[in-house]
Amino acid sequence: MPASSSPTPAFSSYPLRRVSWSGEDVPPDAWYARVPVIEQVLRDGWEPAQVNVLVGENGAGKSTLVEAVALAFGLGAEGGSTGSMHSTRPTEPGLAHCLRLTRGAGAPRNGFFLRAETMHSFYTYLEENPDVRRSDPVFHEMSHGESFLSLVGDRMWRRGLYVLDEPESALSFTGCLALVAHLHRMVTTTDAQVVLATHSPLLAALPGATIWEVGDWGMRESTWEDLDLVIHWRGFLDDPRRYLRHVLED
Repeated sequence: MPASSSPTPAFSSYPLRRVSWSGEDVPPDAWYARVPVIEQVLRDGWEPAQVNVLVGENGAGKSTLVEAVALAFGLGAEGGSTGSMHSTRPTEPGLAHCLRLTRGAGAPRNGFFLRAETMHSFYTYLEENPDVRRSDPVFHEMSHGESFLSLVGDRMWRRGLYVLDEPESALSFTGCLALVAHLHRMVTTTDAQVVLATHSPLLAALPGATIWEVGDWGMRESTWEDLDLVIHWRGFLDDPRRYLRHVLED
């Protein structure tokens, strides 16, 4: 089974060593400050590993946290690389301004944010603002999963910070395996750093990842085998009827 500890290159070389409160006042009506994982990070800080997988139920705050980290690092709010200007409808809650990111000495400042829910508009942005240094495919003419994997392969291949929010939404089983293989190859050959939020037990099995389970308790380290996510999927696959009868009964 996947190890719960991260690979061991020089930690100081990673783009993201610590996430903590910036000292900026948190608005009294800020809903995100009442989310346990956000409250914990603002209070105690968080020291990410090289490869980080965040799992938890809907509404637990994992996407809120990874979005804020991406913004505080300078990545596009709706996906993109460092300095991306792509924006259609700003909905960010302002948490990024309350975070201080401690970077590794000499670490690269480049990276990419893959935010599954906004990729459609991001593809349009790329088509309307072509980069003369690249030869992008027409992502809208590809299947959802193919476009994700093509984008990952083109944008995630060197040292930097790579943030992914629920990429499994577009991927089949084999597509998820391909993503795991690419991320593993990237981090072991370039010392890139990954922060991945997911509901997929397959993606949570990313080799060498430190797994953070997010919930009412805040955020805690876990092993793959002990995740509620894995336990529930195992139970369902063993006996689907046992799970379905609870939601299908009148």
